[in-house]
Amino acid sequence: MTATELLTRRNADLGEIVEVLRAQQSAKLDVVTCASNLRVADGALRVAGADHELTVDGVATCDAVLNPTASADADLATKLDIPLPYLRRMRQAKTDLYDTNVNAWLADRPERRFLVRGLRDTASATPGVLRALLSDSYRIVDNLDILMAVLDGIRRTDVQAEVTAADLTESRMYVKVASRQVAEMAPELLAGYRSPFTGACGAENPLVFAGFVVSNSETGRGRFTITPQLVVQVCNNGMTINHHALSEVHLGGKLDEGRIRWSTDTHAAALDLVGKKARDAVATFLDRDFVRSQLHEITAQAGVAISAPAETIEYVAKKLNFTSEQQDAILADFISGGACTSGGVLHAVTSAAQRLTDADAAYEMERQGLRAMSLAATHAITR
Repeated sequence: MTATELLTRRNADLGEIVEVLRAQQSAKLDVVTCASNLRVADGALRVAGADHELTVDGVATCDAVLNPTASADADLATKLDIPLPYLRRMRQAKTDLYDTNVNAWLADRPERRFLVRGLRDTASATPGVLRALLSDSYRIVDNLDILMAVLDGIRRTDVQAEVTAADLTESRMYVKVASRQVAEMAPELLAGYRSPFTGACGAENPLVFAGFVVSNSETGRGRFTITPQLVVQVCNNGMTINHHALSEVHLGGKLDEGRIRWSTDTHAAALDLVGKKARDAVATFLDRDFVRSQLHEITAQAGVAISAPAETIEYVAKKLNFTSEQQDAILADFISGGACTSGGVLHAVTSAAQRLTDADAAYEMERQGLRAMSLAATHAITR
């Protein structure tokens, strides 16, 4: 796989996501270096002496050449105080201006140090990918380590749970875990509801499973989090309970200059903390009493009648900054779902999220489900 092919996956299973993350580990190029060693040419970042190549005389150092992702361009804009819309416009229309602007601001403070995170293209001699330009105080906790720590945390308990889906984007990893062993009936919450995917009735199969979502960013786009989620069996809708999330920010001490080799134990303490949080999450979130208490709170707000669906969903969409396409998808699923209540809005938001091809947008939309239900209930009562 090329470096670009390693960047993203959507709705992968455990085996596939582990394979991709291991391939990423082999391709990673992580370097702490000064701005004086960075230069842009033809829109690609060159990192002086950061890579190696085979020559007739043996192995020699060479520049690493990395094409920035959209996320990495945002890092360059932030670090160099260049307006991001302008930077993106230059990349699209005037690459020479892009090069000139970035190089000028890199040269303005040549002693400034950065952590450069890239992926080498091990399959060919083509440029790799610049994933992020970060502070040299950024504490790296990589996705594969996170996933292994979470799986170990699950194994250390008596609860049977499995990874049900995994997504990888340019900026984040998302892993869903659910336990069919920890299940509760939710007849009131699912009364009158039909799955927009299969037409199956929630009243005939009102099971809800315990679960959680693991999220991590290797590129400075958010902290490591474990967030509880209740999963509806009839449609796989996930009700994400944000206020109980466990999280850990990626902050640490200054990194030594040079290429970082992660076969050492430099971040063992961070991984130990992740493992402990994973075990805490399993013990807390995959627990029948926790599921019962959360279902009770959700059900208490789910029964408010929605008499003006289009108006209510438009109100919810504006409050939560959903796009017009997302709003239309929610309304369609609300109608096909058949539950004309605030709980029906929750179901519609979480089912519509499953259809999005952009995993970042899908998870952001899904995590707003309970908030959407609360807004819909308030709007229906006060309109």
